[in-house]
Amino acid sequence: MTEAMHQILVIEDDDSIRNVVRLLLQAEQYRVIEAATAARAEIEARSHKPDLLLVDLGLPDGDGLKVIERVRQWSQVPIVVLSARAMEAQKIAALDAGADDFVTKPFSAPELLARVRAALRRGVRGSAQTPLLHIGKVTIDLTRREAQSPEGELHLTPLEYRVLESLARQAGMIVTASQLIQEAWGPDRPEDTRNLRVCLKNLRQKLEPDSARPRYIVTEPGLGYRLRVGEPR
Repeated sequence: MTEAMHQILVIEDDDSIRNVVRLLLQAEQYRVIEAATAARAEIEARSHKPDLLLVDLGLPDGDGLKVIERVRQWSQVPIVVLSARAMEAQKIAALDAGADDFVTKPFSAPELLARVRAALRRGVRGSAQTPLLHIGKVTIDLTRREAQSPEGELHLTPLEYRVLESLARQAGMIVTASQLIQEAWGPDRPEDTRNLRVCLKNLRQKLEPDSARPRYIVTEPGLGYRLRVGEPR
């Protein structure tokens, strides 16, 4: 069974450590993006919208804490710190900056992978209470990024999953277009309503019994969008 594999950004200036982490993650079928500096890290985070950040605190052009703080200004992506800094105060500073977890170097491969899996499970924020969505006759596992219809597996793109996750965090409530764009695309395209409409149209074609008269992903004119769940199938 195929699924939209999670994408992880590894922010680490030590080539040998970065290579080891990349190989470990790729062996588990994660897609890996790499950055060796704080400046590059923010560029990659904004352009790729990864599902998880692994951040080294000691970067050549700045502190990893600043990377975390800047990313937290526009994203709630899970962040795991990888650092040789073992002092309790340093761990607290990383968590206060917005990190979700802290792995001290040197680390074992099983420990790192376990922390990655745990962070990704927490990554479906808000929808973690209901990782299974039932939209019509389609069941969607937001944690595993798998969708099943009565006809079999249904393919959703990583972008479509991000939009669904954003709607699911506030299921039943209105989510503004600007919030959806920021959470799915990032803060650099605040007026990109055209691509949002295209994404929602594609989701409706895949999930709604009648995409011309949507029952589950509905538009609230002038306000935004609402995900209705738990309706009769």
